[in-house]
Amino acid sequence: MAVINPWTWGLGRRKSAVARVRLKPGAGGFVVNGKPVDEYFVTVQTRQRARQPLAATDGLEQYDIFCNVNGGGPSGQSEAVSLGIARALKTINPATFETLRDQSLLCLLYTSPSPRD
Repeated sequence: MAVINPWTWGLGRRKSAVARVRLKPGAGGFVVNGKPVDEYFVTVQTRQRARQPLAATDGLEQYDIFCNVNGGGPSGQSEAVSLGIARALKTINPATFETLRDQSLLCLLYTSPSPRD
């Protein structure tokens, strides 16, 4: 008898941070290290960065997300979570690859825009 596993895994690394991300179809819950994402990432920038792949693929309310992240600081952790989510979304729906790639969400190195630009 085959066991049906609803979870899709994604691994994200950025700087010293490593995020292990699990996605499954659901109502849009987002938990990082046992806390809601808005409690774990306290700045608006880190919250937006963690949710960016979901916003790019219109998946904000389609998946329940559970992340375990360690190492690094808040910025590196949010970018590692973002990469892990993007990789899991690509696995769930390969058609999202183009969108995620065009927005540089599948890159290991993320460079934020310079304040001078």
